[in-house]
Amino acid sequence: MVDWIVSPAPVAYPQALAQMEARVDAILEGRADEAVWLLEHPPLYTAGTSARPEDLTDPDRFEVFTARRGGQYTYHGPGQRVAYVMLDLTKRGRDVRAFVEQLEGWVIATLAEFNLRGEIREGRVGVWIARPDKPALPSGETREDKIAAIGIRLRKWVSFHGISINVEPDLEHFDGIVPCGIRDHGVTSLVDLGLPVTMEDLDNALRRNFTSVFGDTSSLP
Repeated sequence: MVDWIVSPAPVAYPQALAQMEARVDAILEGRADEAVWLLEHPPLYTAGTSARPEDLTDPDRFEVFTARRGGQYTYHGPGQRVAYVMLDLTKRGRDVRAFVEQLEGWVIATLAEFNLRGEIREGRVGVWIARPDKPALPSGETREDKIAAIGIRLRKWVSFHGISINVEPDLEHFDGIVPCGIRDHGVTSLVDLGLPVTMEDLDNALRRNFTSVFGDTSSLP
């Protein structure tokens, strides 16, 4: 069984990290079921294990936290749905690459419910939206905007951290970092793309698509 937890008010990052780690320990000890935690954060930046100092372009803008997850700098804030995914990969093949692909597939399937084509790109973590409506890059390449970030950590094969999807955040808040170290492309959101999607709409789509991507673990050992 997977518990779904929804926090109605923004959760401070240190509090969220402490609660995630406590839940992971409980899963490892057999005291708790797997969980997906849906929440928002106050405006902040997190630095993953690959973060480069030069990609924090405005260090005084928001508080910066060391996340110890994979990836580089990421923004979190109101209007962005964060889904922290605490799943036991021992039940799921212990394949980290396959797990990341499942997370990507989950986001893409969820976006498809809103008639959006999310795509992944070699060498660029996250999920992207092609923007032929914007001027092409100098190379002639179609410009693309990131709509979702992915970064995980494992403790004895139990995952934590997870994904974030932009519903209606203040996109100017991303200006204080180079999101995930990528300078040539931008950032977008569901509302920025003209879709009047609410957080509840997105949550429902995430739940509908979860089992089809990750499977029903109720019958697993």
